[in-house]
Amino acid sequence: MFFKSTPIKSMKNAFDVSGKNVVVTGGNRGIGRGIAEAFAQSGANVAILCRNYESGLKAVEELKQYGSSYACFKCDVSDHESVKNAAREVFQLFDQVDVLVNNAGVATTTPFLSENGLSEWHRVINTDLHGVAHMIYEFAPAMRDSGKGGCIINISSVGGQRVSGSKQHHNAPYNVSKAGVEIFSRYLAIVLGDYGVRVNCIAPGPTHSDLDKDLPESFIKTVEQDLPAHRFGEPIEIGALCVFLASPAGAQITGCVYPHDGGLLCIV
Repeated sequence: MFFKSTPIKSMKNAFDVSGKNVVVTGGNRGIGRGIAEAFAQSGANVAILCRNYESGLKAVEELKQYGSSYACFKCDVSDHESVKNAAREVFQLFDQVDVLVNNAGVATTTPFLSENGLSEWHRVINTDLHGVAHMIYEFAPAMRDSGKGGCIINISSVGGQRVSGSKQHHNAPYNVSKAGVEIFSRYLAIVLGDYGVRVNCIAPGPTHSDLDKDLPESFIKTVEQDLPAHRFGEPIEIGALCVFLASPAGAQITGCVYPHDGGLLCIV
């Protein structure tokens, strides 16, 4: 027997995620914080997993104004044991996880063939690709076995689809890991589909986050002058797309990669 989601009959409550239990990695800052904020404003309960526990607690305090349940658990997604411990704590808080957003990530500006290139390769891959695998491994089985379905959203990047500018902005392991996350997401959409677990990717383009400082000046000028949207995105805009994908309106969407890039992929 396959799990079949119920299609919406009208637009009433089509985007409702109130009461859903949501886990966001890296939800203490940047894009992850925007995602946590969007779900909190939409009535969901949110658990933030992050390395900087104090920063996560501060984020939780600021979310409390929205009136649902919020918590922070210390977690380094690159460390499987850390993820296992965090998952145990999450399932003590939530009887089930309805939405998992794998957002935590790091980048580099180190050329691959430089002295530290290989160590940077492992550092980035361990977080951006292996970290997603660790989270899926610990959380997806409970979604699969719940009989209620679920929604997994992996945050990739337009960097997983383009490598132009690599001479000026060396980020090879980031590009590779994000491309891997997108293929992994399509695989997961297939193997989890029978259980009502939908898996999608969002690929942000230029979006204000803690990685802004690593962007070359030439890229910032390209955004402002040549990008069709002529601006950076905001973290909560990524959050809004996450809410849509997790809502009843998104119940037929799985195995997709959504660029959220202001048109960047049109011009490079």
